[in-house]
Amino acid sequence: MQLTMIDENKYAETMQNTVLPALEQCRDEGWFDPSAAERAAGLEPLSGLMDTGGRSGQLHYLCYDAGKFDAIREEGATATFRGAIVISHGFTEFAEKYDELVWYFLLAGYSVCILEHRGHGKSARDVENPCMVWIDNWRRYVADLAAFAETIGQQYAAGMPLNLFCHSMGGGIGAAVLEQYPTLFDKAVLSAPMIAPATGMPLNVARVLVGTLCGLGFSKKRVFGQTDFTPEFSMKGNEGASEARERWYFKLRCENPEYQTYCAAFEWVRQALKLNRAVLKPSACAEVETPILLFQSGHDIWVLNKPQNKFIQLVKDGGGEANLVRFPESRHEIFSMPNSTYKPYLDKILSFYDDPMIASASY
Repeated sequence: MQLTMIDENKYAETMQNTVLPALEQCRDEGWFDPSAAERAAGLEPLSGLMDTGGRSGQLHYLCYDAGKFDAIREEGATATFRGAIVISHGFTEFAEKYDELVWYFLLAGYSVCILEHRGHGKSARDVENPCMVWIDNWRRYVADLAAFAETIGQQYAAGMPLNLFCHSMGGGIGAAVLEQYPTLFDKAVLSAPMIAPATGMPLNVARVLVGTLCGLGFSKKRVFGQTDFTPEFSMKGNEGASEARERWYFKLRCENPEYQTYCAAFEWVRQALKLNRAVLKPSACAEVETPILLFQSGHDIWVLNKPQNKFIQLVKDGGGEANLVRFPESRHEIFSMPNSTYKPYLDKILSFYDDPMIASASY
């Protein structure tokens, strides 16, 4: 189906006056206890040092009901329920950053569920610096997301397809979920996934360096060169993206202290590199059964493209269905680009989710 994109010249006005009021009417907010799933994965649950929502160790989520949304009768809504989409967000992100994408998914007939990963948004945190992201074991992210999808996600899918949308760090987590839980999702979109992070040096060198620093007690220290959040807007590093969208995200960060995650702890980097190794094991890729559509950004400074190519090839070699679409002029966040890029990107996503034959098509 074809959707009308938000006019970038009226972006903030449209988001404030149209999108947010509609989302408010169909949104459910909740807290997910991941302890049982983490124990089942061999991980001891963490209680959290900082719980911005006031719930020890629990993870915050937002869900949007397509049925309630259709009752609002927004212009352009399909009024045909197609299932649910679980969103796995990126590093330092938060659920409300995806309001625009949620809006489009709802118009297309999908309920949407977004879990804020540990250390992000209102979910439990384990370091005192509110700007820093730390995780002790990448498998915790995977267990949390899978358990959320198996319960809350399936509830919102109501017997219809349950799909996955991932971005960046969330894409690395999502790839691992697809390998370890091959029948959980019907289809999966990986948008600029963090199959491997860009570290500024060869990955093997980064592994040794970061491992050494963590061993010396730097596990919960901020990565050198990174800073805490400061309320000074800049398009540096996002040249070519939609300034209207970038300003909107920045406004959300400024207004919500829990959205001001901005830097990595050394242990987070070490775990990202461990995730990279695990996800690219041929035996793991051979377990994937969910059809995958991976979007790659040509001007990506945050994740590496070659490991994405390798992942797709390994999934294919293992008998899975996986295709790659490259946006050569796009920055890392394709959904933050101008409408000229965002629209074809969105159209491909919805075609992939909607068409029962699209999984075997060639892109």
